[in-house]
Amino acid sequence: MPAAEQLEFRTWGGRRKGAGRKAKGPMRRVSHKKRPAHKARFPVHAVLRARDDAPRLRRRDVIEAVRQALRAGGNRSDFRVVHYSVQGNHIHLVVEATDKDALSRGMQGLAVRIARAINRTASRKGGVFADHYFARELKMPAEVRRAVRYVLDNFILHAQLAPQTDTCAASLAPPRTWLLTDGWHRSRAGPLPVAYWPRL
Repeated sequence: MPAAEQLEFRTWGGRRKGAGRKAKGPMRRVSHKKRPAHKARFPVHAVLRARDDAPRLRRRDVIEAVRQALRAGGNRSDFRVVHYSVQGNHIHLVVEATDKDALSRGMQGLAVRIARAINRTASRKGGVFADHYFARELKMPAEVRRAVRYVLDNFILHAQLAPQTDTCAASLAPPRTWLLTDGWHRSRAGPLPVAYWPRL
């Protein structure tokens, strides 16, 4: 058969480089997979990360708004913020929750409350946090000790990098889990935090 008369076969479908709907908005940094079950005896290290267009969280007036929102929403019967620190574009939290649902409701409610407080303070509208919150269970005394020290002492590094900028790290709700009341003190995984912050 002459070449001109040969049928031209084309393949359609399948994975092709560059194919598919393009993602909109900021790149996802946290997995959106279903979160695993959470047990009440384990504290959680959680992180809320701000959008690029949100106000800097270390601004003096914004920090005060965040602090008030944390006081209002961070000490419930089923969800507690035990320690926290506010950095330029993210907030570190060490929290306790009775189960997965309480953790999810507590973190989502806290994010909404903080976002509204920031928007009121900054006279703006729109989203504040970029994605789902990050959360990791702390199951061993050494993990808890490292996490508490990281959260409470995080201000030291940021103060060295930006000495003229406010930072905020504090303890909030009294802990109830053994790991946060006694367990982390018994671990030898590094020193204790430089300072125990007053409960605000």
